[in-house]
Amino acid sequence: LADSHSLDSSRYSIVGADLRFSSDLEEKLKKHDLDIHLPTLLVAECVLVYMTPQQSANLLKWAASTFPVAMFINYEQVNMTDRFGQIMIENLQRRQCNLAGVEVCRSLDSQRERLLLNGWETARAIDMMKVYSFLPQADVKRIEGLEFLDEKELFEQLMQHYCICWASKDSSNL
Repeated sequence: LADSHSLDSSRYSIVGADLRFSSDLEEKLKKHDLDIHLPTLLVAECVLVYMTPQQSANLLKWAASTFPVAMFINYEQVNMTDRFGQIMIENLQRRQCNLAGVEVCRSLDSQRERLLLNGWETARAIDMMKVYSFLPQADVKRIEGLEFLDEKELFEQLMQHYCICWASKDSSNL
């Protein structure tokens, strides 16, 4: 079954919804028989930063209150108050791309706080440079050998301005 905002099969559903309105999302998920009592993983990749802080807070609260056992993983900008972050914002604004929620991307702490303040029991955040440092060195050497990287400092700055955050709640102590 397919329409302009969804793709559904017996094993997989893709649902289009405006995440600024959790009621719209909830209605569409119910139509696809989502079982909120199953452990649930929610993933956002550079999504929340385009919503106002209140809109993203509402979405996070909705998710935390809807799913008894869940994990939320968010990948987006961080450290946006330094010069590098400001240049990123200016470059996007020149392309008419407004980061309505960038104020929540001040730091790893602000990213964690957002999750904890909106109903999640635990939350952690690390920048992508830290993630890169955790990769097996053999893989890093192989990856770096694929293409010469002459701007290592720029790469590191960019990686320090993206993070992965994760939060969880577990009412049944899984």
